[in-house]
Formats: sequence, C-alpha cells, structure tokens
Amino acid sequence: MINQLKENVEIILPENGLEHKIKQAEQEQRKLIIKLGFDPTAPDLHLGHAVVLKKMKQFQDFGHQIIIIVGSFTARIGDPTGKNKARKPLSVEDVQHNAQTYITQLSKIINVEKTKIVFNSDWLDTLSFSEVIQLMSKVTVAQLMHRNDFNKRFTENTPIAMHELVYPILQGFDSVKIECDIEMGGTDQLFNCTMGRQLQETHHISPQIVMCMPLLKGLDGKEKMSKSLNNTIGLTDEPNEIFGKTMSIPDSLIDEFIDLTTDFSIEQKQELKLRIQHGENPMNIKKVIAKNIITQYHDLESAGNAEQFFSNQFQNKNFEEKVFEPVLIDSLHHNQNKILLIELCHQLKNDLSKSAMKRLIESGGIQINTLKITNPNQEIELKPHLKIKIGRRNFIELV
Repeated sequence: MINQLKENVEIILPENGLEHKIKQAEQEQRKLIIKLGFDPTAPDLHLGHAVVLKKMKQFQDFGHQIIIIVGSFTARIGDPTGKNKARKPLSVEDVQHNAQTYITQLSKIINVEKTKIVFNSDWLDTLSFSEVIQLMSKVTVAQLMHRNDFNKRFTENTPIAMHELVYPILQGFDSVKIECDIEMGGTDQLFNCTMGRQLQETHHISPQIVMCMPLLKGLDGKEKMSKSLNNTIGLTDEPNEIFGKTMSIPDSLIDEFIDLTTDFSIEQKQELKLRIQHGENPMNIKKVIAKNIITQYHDLESAGNAEQFFSNQFQNKNFEEKVFEPVLIDSLHHNQNKILLIELCHQLKNDLSKSAMKRLIESGGIQINTLKITNPNQEIELKPHLKIKIGRRNFIELV
C-alpha cells in the first residue's frame, strides 16, 4: 500500500511522514483525513488537476476520508499566481458557479458520495478582525518571504499586496479547522501546504504531512498545463478533441504522459517506455495513451471511435473526405461578404492571437479549399461551401 501511495509523488514532507501517519491512524483506529483545496477560479478541470485527484482516489480506495475544500472565501481575495502578479479576485456569483462545476467534474475521478466537500467561507467569513490579527501574529514576514515568487518580486521591486501575504495563512488555517492529516497539492503549492503544518502546531494539533505531485506539462511541452495558457486537455473535452490534443504533444512529453495521465499498471507503463526506447514510432504510443485517457473519462467505445475519426481526419490525405465543422457566414463580421484572411481565421479560431495567426498563415498553415494561402491580407469572398483548414486540426465549412 505504501509503495502504491508513493508512486509518482515528487515531495513528501517530512520524508517518513506517510508511514508515520498511517501507523498513527491504525493505532487510533481511525481514517486519515486527506485534504485538497481548490479555488474555483476557472470552471474546467483538466488532466493537470487529475494528477492530484487520482492520488486522492487511491487514499479513498484504501478507506481514508478525503476532504475537498472549496476556496469560496479565498477565491474572493485572489491567490498569488506564482507569476509575479496577483490573481484577480472573483465575485460571489463566479465562485458559486465555478464551484458547482468543479464538484460535478470531480465525480469523473473520485467517489463524490464518500467525499466531504466543504467551503472555507463557512469559517473564514466568521472570523473577527481581532481573530485575523491573532492568526497573522503566528507567522513572520521572514517566513512568508521564503516563498519563491514573493522573494523574487521583492528583489525586483515588483509590488506585493498585503492580501497576497495573508492568503497562505488562510489556506493553512483551513488545515487547522478540519484537523487535516495529509494535504495534497502540486509542487507549486509546497509553501502554502507547509503553512498548514506550522499553524496546526501553534494550535496544538498534530501537524499534517505534505504530499506534492509533479506538475503535468501542457500541450506545448514547456509550461505547466493551465487553462490560462490554453494548453490543456479538459476532463469534459469530447473524445475526438482529447484524441487529437494527445496526438499533438511533443515526443519529449510521452514518458510524462504515460506516468501521470494513464491508469496502466507500473509494468505496462514500463513496457510502453521500452517500446519508445527500442525505436517504435512515437505516434503509436501516443494513440495508446489517447485511448486510455478517453476510456478513463468517457468509455472504451468512445476511445475506439475517436481513434477511427483521427485516422480518417488527419491521416487520410484526401481533403474532400474530411469532416468539416459548419459555421454560419452570418455569424462572421464582414464587409459585403468579403474579409481579409487574417480576420477570417482569427474569428474562426480566436484562441490564437492575431500575431500568432499571422505567423501560421505565413508558414503555410492555412488552406482555402485546395489552395494554401500565405498572404494574411488576401481578401477572401465568403460563400457557402467554402472549406477552410486552419493549422493541423481545424476543418471548417462556411454555410
């Protein structure tokens, strides 16, 4: 059990803490309390979130109590993002909407009926100002400045708002309120999670251990998977979309995706890695990964259908046999049914900036019917049945 719970975990603090906590729970004949906090800042969960959630599910399967803390109070404050700026606070309405969406999506991985879901506004909203001051008195500025992004911003004379300094303390207080044994998170949450240990000790509670999972890289293979970077595979994405996105990952990400996104056994994962090392076409392994991901979040039949769709859509070279997404001409902003190519493409795929779209056009990534067009300012006449290919995976027909 210990080895299974430690699989893929990047940081355990203290190092022997998991063994100690499990032994403690056995002696006291109780379940461990495992905490994971979410600030509902965006309504969609993705495979990066799933890395931690699947570890939570393992604890749940072993009979322990997992608690999801929805940051209904802290999301209204704004968490430091780790990117040298504060995250924008959310309204009460945004928090409520996003939280409900999160809870619905959690059921794709964990057993929600056996999970405690609590909102930290239940206790943080009730704190008096004097109680907040008393809580803050248990932490020094020097301790807060150990957080890497705070230290970096201070050194670079980049502003740090007071509410950002308070945020880790509030997250740590959540652990006090639920008497948490283990707090889970990504490696970027290490500082905030250790704050929970410190505050529990000052409240004379046995300190939680911290287990941090690695941060799954996004589709670009560079930054961590993040909705704001548009490099995610969402848990609610359609099977065809999941398959296509998985096939687009750089080869350098294959091992990471095998370890962190699939539910294969350790032996099966090792076998897939060996196939790559022995020179097998990486595309074959990506297909195996894609089908496994779809099976986890949809079903086996959907995985097979998505593979067939991908083969027909992207490996069959006959342009006319592709499946095109219909788009109404009247839904586009144009002047007497004429529009510049860059404006047309930007309206059809607005997740790319105009500068990125310009580069895509100039590199030959746009096809109108059977012709590649590399002039961003070429005027296009909008008419029914005009077929447009944008990049490798976007096929659109005007209707």
